Amino acid sequence: MTSSPLMVGFDLDMTLIDSRPGIKAAFAVFAAETGATIDGDLVVSRLGPPLEQEIAHWFPADQVTAMAARYREIYPSHAITPTLAMPGARESIEAIRALGGRTMVVTAKYEPNAKLHLAHLGIEPDIVAGDLWAEQKAVALKEHGATVYVGDHVGDVRGARAANAVSVGVTTGPCDADELREAGADVVLASLTELPAWLEAYAARG
Repeated sequence: MTSSPLMVGFDLDMTLIDSRPGIKAAFAVFAAETGATIDGDLVVSRLGPPLEQEIAHWFPADQVTAMAARYREIYPSHAITPTLAMPGARESIEAIRALGGRTMVVTAKYEPNAKLHLAHLGIEPDIVAGDLWAEQKAVALKEHGATVYVGDHVGDVRGARAANAVSVGVTTGPCDADELREAGADVVLASLTELPAWLEAYAARG
């Protein structure tokens, strides 16, 4: 086992959960309410950064804060139920517990909505930290002693590196293996289904 307690952090969207159906549904309702023309397929093709960055593609700058707040209000009623767990998500959490470790989710998503997703899907990390993106994720990762951080976006790699954690990239989101490696990922996996075996080997190295 590793010399310090194993704490593994995960990104949420497109790492632990496939939120594309839910986010697309929420944006459809949001667009209908606001009268904005929003391409939901384009939105879900680039998940990862904070919501405000996406809203800024569709609304003037002086409306972004208010529109983001309204979208977050709409979100629970439309985005939670359609969202699925990614293959290997629950098994990865269980594998970490079997190794005596703990888990945390560190996401740019609004924290209350992140918790709704996890509760609905029966994914139970020990800690959830929301509203953190890229290098900001290192704040929570360091606070809780994360030794590994798993994510699908180059922003997740940057967060892991800023926290001096092992960066594990998964190619289930918008960034491919080359992009993740170029950003500095230590390990790149096709999906979370490969994570339990990697974790066992990582823990055994001590």
